[in-house]
Amino acid sequence: MPAVYIVADNIYSPIGVTTAENFEQVKQGISGIKQHHNTALADEPVYASLFDYADFKTDKQLTYTRFERLLIASVEDTLKDSGIEASDKKTVLILSSTKGNISLLETDADDPGLKDRIAMHTSAKLVAAHFGFVNQPLVVSNACISGIMAILTGMRLLQSGQYENAVIVGADVITKFVLSGFQSFQAISTEPCRPFDKNRTGITLGEGAATMILSSNAEYSDRIKVLGGAVSNDANHISAPSRTGEELKQAIEKALSIAGLKAGDIDFVSAHGTATSYNDEMEAKAIASAGLDKVPLNSLKGYYGHTLGAAGLIESIISIQSLKQNLILPTLGFKTIGVSDAINVCTALTSAALKTCLKTASGFGGCNAAVVFSK
Repeated sequence: MPAVYIVADNIYSPIGVTTAENFEQVKQGISGIKQHHNTALADEPVYASLFDYADFKTDKQLTYTRFERLLIASVEDTLKDSGIEASDKKTVLILSSTKGNISLLETDADDPGLKDRIAMHTSAKLVAAHFGFVNQPLVVSNACISGIMAILTGMRLLQSGQYENAVIVGADVITKFVLSGFQSFQAISTEPCRPFDKNRTGITLGEGAATMILSSNAEYSDRIKVLGGAVSNDANHISAPSRTGEELKQAIEKALSIAGLKAGDIDFVSAHGTATSYNDEMEAKAIASAGLDKVPLNSLKGYYGHTLGAAGLIESIISIQSLKQNLILPTLGFKTIGVSDAINVCTALTSAALKTCLKTASGFGGCNAAVVFSK
């Protein structure tokens, strides 16, 4: 299989609009999570990492929704930095999201056009047309593993020889519809989330977008590589994760096998770490049983909240910056281990000689994903 390289990337979040800005903020321990009291979002105050509406680039023609403007803002600078042309027949656009334009159910009339406007393929086509992509875009939407699954889809398309470049963009915006869904599970934390901590009380949601451009062109052989990845499913419950972690473990072990690595070759793990009692417990079991219990581990949810379809991309890009700068980030909000399997949760910014990292994710419907990045 040809090697797959990361050519360029972008994170567009409440704490920065470039990858460099975002990494500098998280290095300093700065979080986008704040308390918001917006009755359009919820009756009571809620902690979340949200954009100010003024942060979005204006669209005088109102062609694009907030969700689509966020996608465009992230792709725009990444394409400029990459030198790759959207009009190249060897380039494909892949969109990752969990909710897309679902908020239109709150604001638009229930007419025949709503079904099409709310569909993710409509957003993908609009973004593709905006930049002049000539190939039909792809949509990856599989709960909270969507971002990692989009990276793996891009990797496999390049390895198959169907394309040479893949522009992968993910985003989600937080609305009353989205928030109320998590509230119905009693999953929203009453404070900023605390992944893997014994006093954690649930998820904090966040908005954001991220773009990663992959290429199989050997001229980029000096860049970080996507070595391999895998997905699995618990086949257990529509919302609750596996109690054993066996299925996430299978995804981790398959990803390592595809990458030609063993557990001892991983320098750090970027975990999903949502700060819910069940997710963190399951993920800790999977990581420990895969032989990674001593490997330094972090969750980035304390900086960004859970950004849904963007999470896998945002957290992968931050992890790639960690590899480049030989820095492992701490898990913001973590103090005392609160899972039954011992794992090595980072509590301070740590310098180390880094080469390879593992990124994991899990989501509703029992989906799991793992991907390996390496210098």
